[in-house]
Amino acid sequence: MHVGLSVIFQNPGEKVPDSQIYAQDLALARLAEPLGFESIWSVEHHFTDYTMCPDVFQFLTYMAACTENIQLGSMVCVLPWHDPLRVAEQVAMLDVMSGGRVILGMGRGTGRVEFEGFRVEMPEARKRFAESAEMVLTGLENGYCEYDGEFVRQPRKDIRPRPEKTFRGRTYAAAVSTESARIMAEMGVGILIVPQKPWAMVRDELQTYRSTFREATGEEPPPPMVAGWTFVDESADRAEEMARKYIGGYWDSIIDHYEFDKDHLKNTPGYEFHGQMYDLINAPGGYEKTTDFFVNLQVWGTPEQVIDKITTIQNNTYNDGFMGVFSYAGMPGDEAERNARLFAAEVMPELQAMAPVEDRLGMPA
Repeated sequence: MHVGLSVIFQNPGEKVPDSQIYAQDLALARLAEPLGFESIWSVEHHFTDYTMCPDVFQFLTYMAACTENIQLGSMVCVLPWHDPLRVAEQVAMLDVMSGGRVILGMGRGTGRVEFEGFRVEMPEARKRFAESAEMVLTGLENGYCEYDGEFVRQPRKDIRPRPEKTFRGRTYAAAVSTESARIMAEMGVGILIVPQKPWAMVRDELQTYRSTFREATGEEPPPPMVAGWTFVDESADRAEEMARKYIGGYWDSIIDHYEFDKDHLKNTPGYEFHGQMYDLINAPGGYEKTTDFFVNLQVWGTPEQVIDKITTIQNNTYNDGFMGVFSYAGMPGDEAERNARLFAAEVMPELQAMAPVEDRLGMPA
């Protein structure tokens, strides 16, 4: 199994200077390659303390200069907030500078505060994502971009520096709707999963994606990549205590940033699933139940328990990559480093020694 590390630069309540969070998480990111992680990731978010990485490619460029071999992943670049031609240029430039180490993760975004800040209407996000993704991916393969869509209209322009390697097999989308599934499948795009839904629902969605991929390409889809908020400790009791404190704290930040305690997503086309969260949270005991559900989906425990939980994730998703997030919700820097080091020493070797998912589980339906 491929194993990566992600940093998210979260500063809930701004209890310390933002620069301190950056120093802590950059120090953790610089440990990724020496500790044996195979990729380093961050996410794109704007305007709040939820995740303070407004330019994931700028972060990855810094990491490219700090490292030699580790892959560089975006988890994700939110395409509706960008001129897709600029995204294609940024990705191509970073890939050339890093010697072909980029893993491109794309998404469409959910935060109202971010759509408002970039003056993009949320009901347009799904179509904007599909059109932008198609142009970016086709452009990276062809070496030029052009597109004539409803939202994306781009006259032909070359990408310089020219992409030197195909991005097929190293491009992922955070979520693929029925509307955009065929486009993603035809481009060879894999699925990037952040655990947030019941596994039965995830299995159904993956089955639909796989059938669409096979129908569109005649090939088997790549195994998904899964990210997980991770806390590992030699003590099972301490691991659970800290997971409920920090992963639970991260869930609080999700509700604040995405405003799941407000009902605007219930009537926003393309965000119907997210809109259901309002009803769940506002039901009697709903906040506590949704917190417990989210915490229990994530990866925490002793090293042995963490290995078992990641194996269970693979049993549900057929993933062959896992990216751990080890610093979040105001966790002290020394605790985050201890967390990542123990994972690297006790968990990662077992994951990396696992047989490829198709050998262990066979081909998924």
